[in-house]
Amino acid sequence: MSKETYNVLFLCTGNSARSIIAECITNRLGAPRFRAFSAGSHPTGKVNPYALRLLEKMNYATEGLRSKDWAEFATEGAPALDFVFTVCDNAAGEVCPIWPGQPMTAHWGVPDPAAVEGSEAEKGAAFADTHRILYNRISIFTNLRLEVLDKLSLQKRLDDIGRGKTGSA
Repeated sequence: MSKETYNVLFLCTGNSARSIIAECITNRLGAPRFRAFSAGSHPTGKVNPYALRLLEKMNYATEGLRSKDWAEFATEGAPALDFVFTVCDNAAGEVCPIWPGQPMTAHWGVPDPAAVEGSEAEKGAAFADTHRILYNRISIFTNLRLEVLDKLSLQKRLDDIGRGKTGSA
């Protein structure tokens, strides 16, 4: 598997926090080799303010971020996807659209930081933890030597990353 730019889609039900954070991390860590997008099965229509605050504090590009329906990526003219990752358990269990080009898929479930109740500090910590988990997984992913992995080996590596297993590329 070798090409100039790989398109990656991160899916979550609401597309307001986890998938948005993953999109930003990938666009930073993976540029220019990877270009990331995010979407949801039932988008909330807005980016979670805690996610936005965290991303801005960490100097991620946030202009243009929006909560959008995953159907946008299953239409003619949408970017051809190479990878699709679900980052919430709900989206992983839903019937996804048929993605043009048959991208590789994996489930990288992360607890929902938006579901955390408590003080501002506790909520902020939940979003920071989500960022840490996704950053670690995406860092491993963007450093894989895709050109030396066959499809079955790559699928195993993607699944292992989602289970928190690491190893050399």
